[in-house]
Amino acid sequence: MTVDETRSTHAPFERVDPGEYGYNVKQVDRFLAKARHFYTSDDTDAQVITSRDVRSMAFDPAKGGYEAQAVDAALDRLEDVFAQRERDQLIADEGEEAWLMQIGRISSVLRARLHRPDGERFRKPKKKKARSYDIDDVDDLCHELLGYFEADEALSVDVVRRAVFRSAQGRDGYEETQVDAFMDRVVELMAAID
Repeated sequence: MTVDETRSTHAPFERVDPGEYGYNVKQVDRFLAKARHFYTSDDTDAQVITSRDVRSMAFDPAKGGYEAQAVDAALDRLEDVFAQRERDQLIADEGEEAWLMQIGRISSVLRARLHRPDGERFRKPKKKKARSYDIDDVDDLCHELLGYFEADEALSVDVVRRAVFRSAQGRDGYEETQVDAFMDRVVELMAAID
């Protein structure tokens, strides 16, 4: 058995070639161990990990690291599991009505922004050379989200998670941080519903 075969049979993910960059193995393993411990433990002192923590997790690049797509897919599934657990806990603690009210509040805020006119949904950077997202790309996804929220059109949460917007510059695009924060809330809501 070669070293590579040993690695792949004991590692949770395939690794990229030694000269290529993947996710830092130690960071991924450490985070997944923490998440597993929190999820399976009755220890009230265990570090709390939420679906939002999973969604916002980032790993440093490392040569020979874990294949990014495989890790991202696993994190997506983990986020869904944690979101469902959070929903179930809220229902158990406060009742289904509380969960529905929470979903309704979040949905209302998101839908209000989605109903803004094309080109006006998000702030535009103040600096001329600031990186921004292509307005048409973002607005196209917003149209799909409106269909999902209001017309019951099919849309996978993974489409939103994996959305990639072309780059723009300055006021020719939407401010990246505001769009990212909005899309995070959309993913949070979709994961809780689905």
